[in-house]
Amino acid sequence: MGKIVFYEDRNFQGRSHECSNDAPNLQSHLGRCNSIQVENGWWMIYEYPNYKGYQYYLNKGDYPDYQRWMGYNDSVRSCRMIQPHKVNPKIKVFEKEDLKGQTRDFTENCPNIREDFHTCDIHSCQVLEGHWLFYEEPNYRGHQYYLKPGEYKRFTDWGSTHAKVGSIRRIMDAN
Repeated sequence: MGKIVFYEDRNFQGRSHECSNDAPNLQSHLGRCNSIQVENGWWMIYEYPNYKGYQYYLNKGDYPDYQRWMGYNDSVRSCRMIQPHKVNPKIKVFEKEDLKGQTRDFTENCPNIREDFHTCDIHSCQVLEGHWLFYEEPNYRGHQYYLKPGEYKRFTDWGSTHAKVGSIRRIMDAN
């Protein structure tokens, strides 16, 4: 069971709201979010309601201000709990839309897509097992995009405005 607590002010001050499951709209609970405590579980938080806008992956720990989760602002309007897998994760990436073109399978983290795939443009992908994060920049930096099992026929399907992917990380249960 997961638990995340959002605070309006830095250093866990001000009005707070606790979640233990997905919340598509936090607007009625918080005007802004400047700190977060993740007590249990793995979470994606989103800038806008209904899991839209900037995405941030958080695991157990304290985040006393939004820069600690690589936030661009103090807007957190929805959250989703992630259930990591212990099984063999696998993602297939494609250089073209509709799962076409050059392809590459990944079962491990990849800190630099350009070195492994010889391009940083990924236009579509298929998550075969597990949950994954795409990062816009190498070494797990920049905008993040959460991918659960399924097909993503174009980069807009995972919430991006362009095909640039710099690194890939799997979300695994450490137990």
